[in-house]
Amino acid sequence: MGSPRLPGTPRLLRALNDRAALELLLSRGPLTRAQLGELTGLSKVTASQLVERLEERGLVTRVGEQAGGRGPNAQLYAVTPGSAYVIGAVVEADRVVASCADITGNVIGRAELSTKDTDEPVKVVHSAVVQAADSANADLGSVRRVVLGTPGLVDPSTGDITFAWNLPRWHRGLLAALREDLSTTVVFGNDVNLAAVAEAHEGAAKGVDDFVLIWAGGGMGLAVMLGGRLHEGSTGAAGEIGYLPVPGAPIPRDTYRRSKGAFQQVAGADAVRAVAREHGFRGSNAAEAVKAAIAAGTRGGPLLDELARRLALGVASTCVVLDPPLVVLAGEVGQAGGTALAERVQHEVAAITLVSPRVVATEVSGDPVLIGALRTALNAVRDEVFGSTVG
Repeated sequence: MGSPRLPGTPRLLRALNDRAALELLLSRGPLTRAQLGELTGLSKVTASQLVERLEERGLVTRVGEQAGGRGPNAQLYAVTPGSAYVIGAVVEADRVVASCADITGNVIGRAELSTKDTDEPVKVVHSAVVQAADSANADLGSVRRVVLGTPGLVDPSTGDITFAWNLPRWHRGLLAALREDLSTTVVFGNDVNLAAVAEAHEGAAKGVDDFVLIWAGGGMGLAVMLGGRLHEGSTGAAGEIGYLPVPGAPIPRDTYRRSKGAFQQVAGADAVRAVAREHGFRGSNAAEAVKAAIAAGTRGGPLLDELARRLALGVASTCVVLDPPLVVLAGEVGQAGGTALAERVQHEVAAITLVSPRVVATEVSGDPVLIGALRTALNAVRDEVFGSTVG
């Protein structure tokens, strides 16, 4: 007696084939039906049926012909850019920046609004999202997901912001208000976690499944990527490394009432500027002071050595627990320090711990939080759109 036939198997196979074809068109396209068949291993008939199905659903479109060969020219197909749109946004203390991308990943719209003169976060985010969609000529109804990058904790169970010092008007219930206001899926993402997504997609961690990203800037942050997935913790607090108890600073006991933990006091932007002044380097901010030290050559070495020793306290504490092969230094200070600072941190971590991860500077050009927000939105929407191709 044969085994029972699994229900829905042909449908599942069609969906898998469709997804594979759409991913190929995104990465390699435009392609002909024959090329799609060759790359997916499908027969000519099956590949043709697949293309017809995707074209019927508006997910692929004809974009030209491939000349050459015998017989009529073969039609070239590509993913239809306007089949869905996403918006990524960065929420900072004084502004909101939003970018709109089509499903192929092309960024086609942007908006930037000040938040200095408003007490209505829903209103300003709404305006930024609408303006970004308008500048992309995208109907707001076709925007399938909005991902907002924000400082602070994002509660994994509710998706709401629970702890953001420099955004006092952002609170529980804000997510529901934004979803209702925009009539689409809205998701908050921790800014440092989103920067790590950008680093994995197009930066120094491309192709690396396990790594940590240290954000050294106005605040200190950490993102942990394990097996290609972000580790956010049970309360969303994984990576709040600014509160790491380290030597050199008092340890606050009532952290929810204090904006600065010990590691923040030792290695945050204020500390960097103070140390830079002691070494004779000044700038309008911490990053500018570090750049001045880099430009000074050997004269800037002692400052970079001191910053590396301070940063290594947090990097070493993280690495003896997780033992990642790669650490990426990001944020304004990490980016300004570049290879000179990263190499010093690598040397210092290896000197004070049993592990010796490679430490590199960020390689993301542009705003990493915004790039990470768009990438997170695109990944989710492609799963939704490409995963429902067979009805």
